[in-house]
Amino acid sequence: MYIEQGYKGDIGLWKFFVIPIGFIAFMAFNYYLTINSPINVEDAMAQMIDKLGPNLVLIILLAPLAAGLFVVLGWTFLVHRQSITSLTTSRKKIDWKRVLFAFGLWGGITAIFTLVDVYTSPDDYVLNFDLSKFLVLAVIAILLIPLQTSFEEYLFRAHMMQGIGLLAKNRWAPLVVTSVLFGLMHIANPEVEKLGYGIMVYYIGTGFFLGILTLMDEGLELALGFHAANNLITALLVTADWTAFQTDSVYKDVSMPALGYDVLIPVFVVFPILLFIFSKKYKWTDWNNRLFGKVIEKEEFIALENGNPSEVQA
Repeated sequence: MYIEQGYKGDIGLWKFFVIPIGFIAFMAFNYYLTINSPINVEDAMAQMIDKLGPNLVLIILLAPLAAGLFVVLGWTFLVHRQSITSLTTSRKKIDWKRVLFAFGLWGGITAIFTLVDVYTSPDDYVLNFDLSKFLVLAVIAILLIPLQTSFEEYLFRAHMMQGIGLLAKNRWAPLVVTSVLFGLMHIANPEVEKLGYGIMVYYIGTGFFLGILTLMDEGLELALGFHAANNLITALLVTADWTAFQTDSVYKDVSMPALGYDVLIPVFVVFPILLFIFSKKYKWTDWNNRLFGKVIEKEEFIALENGNPSEVQA
């Protein structure tokens, strides 16, 4: 009962929407500035990198989101008076083995896919490796990217999912709303400007995948591990002149960017396979109820938490 964990603490539904509304307003303002700027995103990024260097630009991009994690956790603890554990999982304690398993699984798959693509399409990549620059990148990425991805997970798949679920009294509404908003959060990325709005299928599809992970596993741990691996391994292995993360990575993609099946394959092939793997490992059942069922009332939840099922109304 992951969504019902939101009942714990000093409940007030308005408290669930202060940070999300503020963040969405900021992203909308950023998108407005982006589409009305006389300089496109790719050129603006290039100018920043030429002036400041890729590592400092990466810090500038990541630091506000990394700080946002502590804002969400601090708001939860101080205003909601809800424990970070109950924001994270329905289990008695956070299962770090789940985080590490998802990180290792997707990190390994991402690295293999990338190296295979480099091997099979050598003309699309150039070796960009410089040990001294890479080590600086690695320190920055390892310190900040997990904080950045955790902020997005705690904002969308924890804070917002619990709040919307308690308000809507079902599980499908928070899944749909948080997944779509997660995708729209990326609409100002340079990849969207370069490839077109079709790439939003990937971003929104990733949001649905992470939301399904969270609801089926009754906790955020798998989503935390997956998201951190996705961004970290990508930032370390491959960069391009038209992506959000332009880094001193091992390889640089110099191919002509184009929207193709590579956007659809993760959403409609890879992610379902991953869900199957996770479902077998963690013995998921009752998919319909966990994804589309109702959210029980607070009194029922408290009775179940206290081990008094007889107090739950039929």
